Amino acid sequence: MSHSLDSVPSPSRPHWHRTTLWATLLLAGSALAESPAAPDAALPIQRALEQGLRPSMLKVEEPLPGWSLQQRMEHYHVPGVAIAVLKDGKVIHAAGFGLREADSKDAVDADTLFSVGSISKVIAAATTLRQVAAGKLDLDRDVNTYLTSWKVPAAPAAPHPALTLRMLMSHTSGLTVWGFEDYQPNEKLPTLVQTLDGVKPAKNDPVRIDFEPGTLMRYSGGGVTVEQLVLEDTQRKPLETLARAEVFQPIGMRRSTYVNPVPVKLGNIAKAHDRKGQRVALPRGYESFPEQAASGLWTSANDLGAFVATLMASYQGKNPYLPRPLAVQMMTEVSPSHFGLGPRLAGDGPGRVFHHGGSNDSYRAWMEGYLETGDGLVVLTNGTNGSQLATEIRNAVSDALGRGNNPVLRTVTLPASALSDFTGTYRWDKSVPGELAGNIGAQFEADTLEFSTANGMVMAKEGNGPAFPLYALTPTRFVTPGDALFQLRLEFLRNAHGAVKAVRVDRGSGTLLFRREAAPVSKPRP
Repeated sequence: MSHSLDSVPSPSRPHWHRTTLWATLLLAGSALAESPAAPDAALPIQRALEQGLRPSMLKVEEPLPGWSLQQRMEHYHVPGVAIAVLKDGKVIHAAGFGLREADSKDAVDADTLFSVGSISKVIAAATTLRQVAAGKLDLDRDVNTYLTSWKVPAAPAAPHPALTLRMLMSHTSGLTVWGFEDYQPNEKLPTLVQTLDGVKPAKNDPVRIDFEPGTLMRYSGGGVTVEQLVLEDTQRKPLETLARAEVFQPIGMRRSTYVNPVPVKLGNIAKAHDRKGQRVALPRGYESFPEQAASGLWTSANDLGAFVATLMASYQGKNPYLPRPLAVQMMTEVSPSHFGLGPRLAGDGPGRVFHHGGSNDSYRAWMEGYLETGDGLVVLTNGTNGSQLATEIRNAVSDALGRGNNPVLRTVTLPASALSDFTGTYRWDKSVPGELAGNIGAQFEADTLEFSTANGMVMAKEGNGPAFPLYALTPTRFVTPGDALFQLRLEFLRNAHGAVKAVRVDRGSGTLLFRREAAPVSKPRP
């Protein structure tokens, strides 16, 4: 089960590193983002970054730690970070911290280019939706009628495949290939069709259908690669050209590009670092990502902040970049997914948020926008441990904005006697309708959950996977580790006879039920 800010989770292994230069620049937002607010508006954000980073969960009695961004960059061994913060639809703070390259004097600023992994999918989605708005594409037409250089192959699960852009963009298409490996400086890059067919030099398996389209949600970089081919085949132009015309130029994203490898001449490029903070992908210093729509975007905090502001303004009917009805569709979940047309969605009312993470080997990125309030956040990092850092930055900024979103979750300590009757194996009850399972059905690769206890905590294990702790909220309700946007909540269901026979697993509107299997009866020895 995945619980990080990324589409692809990364292990948590903190390290210690001394950053040799600490640099901060406050820069203006760009074209279609509204003018930056007065400097005073940024002061709470600056204070939060100096002393407000925190974990997502603390015990009831634990005080807030008050970490600084510099401390946590050192802790996670991340050399450089760029941040943009939005409030009321305006970029109020855009800044760089630390270094583009370890052991150098090259400071990060808000125009530094970072690889942003799967955030690329949201910019590709905006490119597609601009084509839809212009009447050049239809969200619900069979994409094979658009494709000329390749076709979605038939499969046992779909002998007559009829995939749509709506399915591809919401990860409900039934297509395989979650994500793609990075390519090192000396490696040959595949074409788009080689990637789709899994033909060398592509490193991935072929992109194929393996469940009935529209019935389940499973994250698929392969599906977004098909979306890219639809754009390129219909318009007879590369994605870079289309995105520049439909996204980068209209929004004023002057530093952004899908070109891979990113051209050295662009300058001010954040270099790649591993989890120890060591430089990698040498001699150039960064990898390539030929699956452009899925993971190949290079952008800056200023550019991505302007993009978030523009999407929120379109949703609110304040910016004609996307027609409002289409912007609302973009920001509405496509059942049974928790994705809309590109972004992930969560929350309701003023807490309604669209978001997406990005995770390539050496870069971690995050973006979010609160659709009703106009608040938002961009975090870009050039280190493998950047996801954990981005979570703590998100917590600090959320606290500073003061809207009540993303509060610290307080957990409780239970006596061992309250945990003992939860142990055992529970099997997924597939008779519960898939519509109720929603997006969390794709979280599980196995059909069983096994619970045990250790050190006064309930431990959970999916199938043969590793055990991980659950954190108690009440005597029967628990949460998984990680950020609130991705946590699963589990409730052990104690019946009127006092017995625990099942556990319910929830996230958002999705629910799964796991029923407890009877313990094997030991036979007496003869």
